[in-house]
Amino acid sequence: MSLIASLEEIELFEDSIFVMHEKCEKFIPFHKHSKSQLTYVEGGLGYIRFREKLHVIPARHYFWIPAGVEHTFTIGNPATKCRTLFFHTQGDSQNEFYNKVGFYPINDLLFQMIRFTEQWNAHALPGDERFVFLQSIKNILPQVSNQTLSAALPFTENERMLKILAYLEDNLPESHTLQSISSRFGVSERTLSRFFQSTLNVSFLQYLKLLRMAKAFRLIAGNEHSLADIAFLCGYQSLSAFSNTFYQVTKTRPSEHLMPVGTLI
Repeated sequence: MSLIASLEEIELFEDSIFVMHEKCEKFIPFHKHSKSQLTYVEGGLGYIRFREKLHVIPARHYFWIPAGVEHTFTIGNPATKCRTLFFHTQGDSQNEFYNKVGFYPINDLLFQMIRFTEQWNAHALPGDERFVFLQSIKNILPQVSNQTLSAALPFTENERMLKILAYLEDNLPESHTLQSISSRFGVSERTLSRFFQSTLNVSFLQYLKLLRMAKAFRLIAGNEHSLADIAFLCGYQSLSAFSNTFYQVTKTRPSEHLMPVGTLI
């Protein structure tokens, strides 16, 4: 069952918890639903986009989306599996966690609980033993979701800016400055600086840093390059500089996202 095909089914029972385990579709267009959503990305890499930002979701991370929040979801690898629970919204007002979008690394307890639900694919209604177990997952989220992941790229539909962003992405290993990019696109540094602020609400340097982190996540998930090579491919001259910047943006080290040898997740 695809997510798009099941959107109507998810809405069938207001007080249920809906369970879905599947290989993710390559692209799920903008949509929203009346239930809150917990999705665990198992292997690969996911990209969740809201109207103004694109978030990178590495493997072994999950995200929480409150009911009614419009979003899209894209994956970088067709083999990526998503484990998704759609929760009723009763009691959400009692804890601020449930009312804001969040991205978090999985811990052992939550992973085992979510993995246990893979035997189910359907609604669990109050009074069902499955419901009690699933509700316990929701109940512990505020306590186990302490370390947030921040790797969000601002998004714009401005065609002129999209050309600049595409150039940066295609030439990421090179050294870029506000001066070099403004010269290439025939505008003044001041104009380009204002253009980034007006269309993306971030500075040129901050966007470049975020873009490099997004590529770093993709390369790490691909498991084909050493961290030293990834640093170079993302435009850094040393592994230490790359690691320090990665930590500034994500509050984690690149090595923490490497897939352990022999892991099942």
